[in-house]
Amino acid sequence: MADFQKIRARAAARKGGDEVLASLLGAVPDNAALARVGDDRILSTMSERVFSAGFVWSVIEQKWPGFEEAFLRFEPKRLLFQPDDFWHELAADKRIVRNPQKIRSVRDNAAFVERVSQEHGGFGRFLSQWPADDQAGLTAFLAKHGSRLGGNTGQYVLRWLEWDTYVLSADMVAALRDAGLDIAETPTSKRDMAKIQAQINQWAGEAGLSRKHISRILAMSIGPNNPPETLRHYTAE
Repeated sequence: MADFQKIRARAAARKGGDEVLASLLGAVPDNAALARVGDDRILSTMSERVFSAGFVWSVIEQKWPGFEEAFLRFEPKRLLFQPDDFWHELAADKRIVRNPQKIRSVRDNAAFVERVSQEHGGFGRFLSQWPADDQAGLTAFLAKHGSRLGGNTGQYVLRWLEWDTYVLSADMVAALRDAGLDIAETPTSKRDMAKIQAQINQWAGEAGLSRKHISRILAMSIGPNNPPETLRHYTAE
C-alpha cells in the first residue's frame, strides 16, 4: 500500500497547498456528541439524504423548510400516530418532492428510529456508542433495518450527523485502488468493505486523523481536480 503521507502531499499539491487542503477538511467529528441529538433531528437527516439521493441536492436544501412543516418536524412518535390519509395526502403536497416511495420511507424510518431509541435511550445515543472503527458494521445495520439507507445514502446520513464517516465516492474508491487496495471499482461485498475499513483504520492510526479527513484527502488526491471554491459549500458536512 502507498504511504498515506504521499497521498496527502498529492492532494495538497492539487488544491494549492497544505493550508488550503486543511481548510477543505471540515471540523473533526465528535461521535460522543451524537448522544445529545434528538430523534427528530436524526429522522430529519435520514429523510433529507434519502430525498437527495439521485436528485439535485440544492433543490432539496431549498425546499427543506417545507419538508419540515409537511412531516411535522420529523417527530417519530407524532408521525407514527398519523392515519393513512395523512401519508396519502403528502403525495400531492407541493411543499415537498412528491415521490411516493421516498415518502413511505419516512414512515418506515420513523418506526426504525423509534424502535432503536426505545432500546438504547435515544437513537443518537445508539450511534455515539457504536465503535468508531466499525463503520462497515454500522452502515450494514442501517441498510438492513432502515428504509432506503443502503449504499452511499447511509454513509451520507452518518456524515451529515457528524459521525466520523468515510464516504465511498468514486474518487475515494479510485484513490484506494490507486494506492494498492485490491477492491472492486464499485465495492459492495463484505470482503471489500472489510478491506476498506481495515485500511482506513490503519491510516487513521498512523496519521492521527479522523476517518472523515482520511476520506476527504483520498477523494481530493485523484480524479477531476475541482477548485476549492466549489468544495467549500460542503466543508461543514
